[in-house]
Order: sequence, then structure tokens, then C-alpha cells
Amino acid sequence: MALSRSFKDTVKARADRDPEFRAALLGEAVEAFAAGDADSGKALIRDYINATIGFDQLSEAVAMDPKNLMRMFGPRGNPRLANLSAVLRELNRREAVHFKVEPERLAG
Repeated sequence: MALSRSFKDTVKARADRDPEFRAALLGEAVEAFAAGDADSGKALIRDYINATIGFDQLSEAVAMDPKNLMRMFGPRGNPRLANLSAVLRELNRREAVHFKVEPERLAG
């Protein structure tokens, strides 16, 4: 689903002024990947990148072509684990956050 320009602007405005929102957006992406929902994870990371660092600046930080990064996090993208790890490492460093995965038993 394509996001409207006003929604993207709203997310960017909130991200510009609210570090907790940025960390939560990034955290939701990590949780989506951990839960096996790659499509949501890619969309959330793409929203985070567009609202914060941008693909050009990120590409310099991770030594990848910006167009490849855009494709990687696009609807049909299929990021390799090494590339995804490099991007997440840079975004975590930039936000000064660390995500911890803890096992949780499912009921049933």
C-alpha cells in the first residue's frame, strides 16, 4: 500500500521532534522481522529511513548503492541477511538504541 504524501510528511515531522517515536518505529521493524513478517519489517524500515537519515546518507554509511537500498526495502525486495544486519547496525548506532530479543512461551 502506497503512503500518501501527507502521511509521509506527518511521520517525518514527528520523527524530527520525537526520539522516542523514532526508536519505537525502528523497534516495530525489528519485531516484525523477528516474528517472520518481512513485508511489514521492510515497510517500517523504509518509513524510518525516509523520515530520518534518507537513503543517500544511509548508503554512504553502509557502503551500498542508494538504489539498491531502496529496492531492498521495497515491496518486492529480498534483503540478504548481511545487508539487513549492516543497515540495522547503522540505524541502531544512529539512534543510540540496542534491541534485546527475549524468548516468550506461547500459550497452548
